[in-house]
Amino acid sequence: MFLQKTIDNDYQPPSRLDSGRRNFLKAGIGVCAIMTLPSVCAKTIRMGEKQLAFLNLHTGERTRSTYWVDGNYVPEELQVIENLLRDHRTGELHAIDTRLLDILQLLHRRLGARKEFHVISAYRSPKTNAMLAARSSKVVRKSLHMQGKAIDICLPECSLSNLRKAALSLKIGGVGYYPKSNFVHIDTGRVRFW
Repeated sequence: MFLQKTIDNDYQPPSRLDSGRRNFLKAGIGVCAIMTLPSVCAKTIRMGEKQLAFLNLHTGERTRSTYWVDGNYVPEELQVIENLLRDHRTGELHAIDTRLLDILQLLHRRLGARKEFHVISAYRSPKTNAMLAARSSKVVRKSLHMQGKAIDICLPECSLSNLRKAALSLKIGGVGYYPKSNFVHIDTGRVRFW
């Protein structure tokens, strides 16, 4: 009885400092637990990865690619994307600007999208671009498509106007809106829109 009374009399509620210290320790233990997860569990966190998925509407080819892992672009995955985004008329390949891929990945995340981008046009050879420019005044003779720095896309789960708004909200590169042709143009040039 005496011992119980002594404990009760000496009891003081924890101070704010003690509770802050406790929260700090809990957070530290949580971080340590995450760091010691088996690699299988750690992979589900997917920190440090960028993914994109495409369907080329002209060839019917599709890909889902993890093109960036832990701060580095993955050359093999970039080649897969480059192949899918080739000039479908000539079969010519060109390196795709990684900034363009990063813009698309940001756009996909901004929209909370789950489906793949539908590709109308990506890389265009000079021959293809000249042919298209001869047919339409809307095709620029020195198009960024010829440098692998532009893409024309739509996203089935998103209205074209919302895709355009989301692209504009990024304030990165050029954004063209083509509702009659059902696509939005995205490029890595200076910030502009039409």
